[in-house]
Amino acid sequence: MERIARPNALQFLQRWQDKQIIKVVSGLRRCGKSTLLELFKEELLSQGVQENAIQFLNFEDLAYEVLASDYHRLYQHLKSHLQPDTMNYIFLDEVQNISSFEKVVDSLYIQPNVDLYITGSNAYFLSGELATLLSGRYVEYQLLPLSFAEYCQSARAQGKTPAQNYREYISTSSLPYALNLDDSASLTDYLRGTYSTIVLKDIVARLGISDISMLESVTAFLMDAIGNLVTPRKIADTMTSMRRKIDPRTVEKYLRALTDSLLLYRAQRYDLRGKQLLASNSKYYVSDLGFRRLLSSGRRPDYGHVLENVVYLELLRRGYDVRVGQLPDGEIDFVAMRNDELVYYQVSLSVMNENTLQRELAPLQKRRDNYPKYLLTMDEALPDSNYEGILQRNVLAWLLGK
Repeated sequence: MERIARPNALQFLQRWQDKQIIKVVSGLRRCGKSTLLELFKEELLSQGVQENAIQFLNFEDLAYEVLASDYHRLYQHLKSHLQPDTMNYIFLDEVQNISSFEKVVDSLYIQPNVDLYITGSNAYFLSGELATLLSGRYVEYQLLPLSFAEYCQSARAQGKTPAQNYREYISTSSLPYALNLDDSASLTDYLRGTYSTIVLKDIVARLGISDISMLESVTAFLMDAIGNLVTPRKIADTMTSMRRKIDPRTVEKYLRALTDSLLLYRAQRYDLRGKQLLASNSKYYVSDLGFRRLLSSGRRPDYGHVLENVVYLELLRRGYDVRVGQLPDGEIDFVAMRNDELVYYQVSLSVMNENTLQRELAPLQKRRDNYPKYLLTMDEALPDSNYEGILQRNVLAWLLGK
């Protein structure tokens, strides 16, 4: 099976190696967390770390089911295999499957010769007791499915143009294992199985949801509405119009569950004048476009919002906090913030039409500050253009880091 290098994620683990802090990798199911840990384990072995100083337990494997159900037993198992007078590397993969795993993690943390790495497939495992218990004692890397650049490094992408690869990237899946599936039927089965696991394990079972059909209807609505401003009330009204009555508070509960499962991401509106987040009207983007295709029932894709989705996820990968810029009479697609850095982005399939160009430039032109401003488009005929400080870039080149 082909494995794609994840250089940014590996560099994160390397940077924190041997430091007394817990390394946490969170991400959607099947996005490549286990493979990342395996790649890092190989890196450790290449450094001369002995095999018996590495413990790798994947708690989706039934072989560890007994240990997962008894945290005392798990801790004793791990401690009994520690090697004296050397650093021990412990990998706990999918820790949300361990009963009271936070107690195991906390006990391992205080061991002087343990370097600890854990992964989890949703946002729940870093909430509540663990966050309180380990406050200030862990660093987190959020792993997303394959970026467009990583996809282009795969064997499947070799010999094709960026445009050809982009068409495949948005019409198949960015989950790493999907690269090994050559026919649409197998891909659909794989996506359906992964989606069902996320819904049933990470949402329905945890929250005790009885109306699974309604949850899936709300999910399908959000998949279809990526890039559009929505509210719980609007979703509830839409469901009611389809004779599927639901309370807005229940919709709000579902929205939180879908984002906590990392199936969807929420981009809140940001008042650029008042410099504050706005509670109402948010946009949602899907972690893998394959799920959108799975639930779209053959509807023609909205390629403009699909491109927005790709850009949004790429900005997350680059470490930005991404918001929707709200102006009194307009909107900037993305305001990307990182430490003291701020960058504005407008995203459009094409601005070859002069009216479209002016419409896309207008919100950026209203920001009379010195922060970088970009217009990302699929246009290839024009070289990079500068409109009074607003830089137009070919989005595929930007995604590839060029």
